[in-house]
Amino acid sequence: MATGVIGKCWSCGNGLSAADYGRENRCLKCDKATRVCRNCRWFDPARAKQCSEPMAEPVQDKTRANYCGFFEPTADLEAQGVSEVSDLKKAAEDLFK
Repeated sequence: MATGVIGKCWSCGNGLSAADYGRENRCLKCDKATRVCRNCRWFDPARAKQCSEPMAEPVQDKTRANYCGFFEPTADLEAQGVSEVSDLKKAAEDLFK
């Protein structure tokens, strides 16, 4: 089981590990549910149902815990060592050297 930070709370930004994304788990800092649409990598407010996974069933309240089988925690790029957009841009430019 991973113990490192893999994402952040959608409400307060507190770091979350893989174990923090259980159906009944809540953020230790703000007490908000963690397994919610707002914490999912498929969450996209620009889409009609706010989800970019086409097979997922619509969820009305994006801030309440749900049983969506497509849930994947949003990756925290800072926790993985990518602290700024410039780091990503440099990595992309290095591909074409």
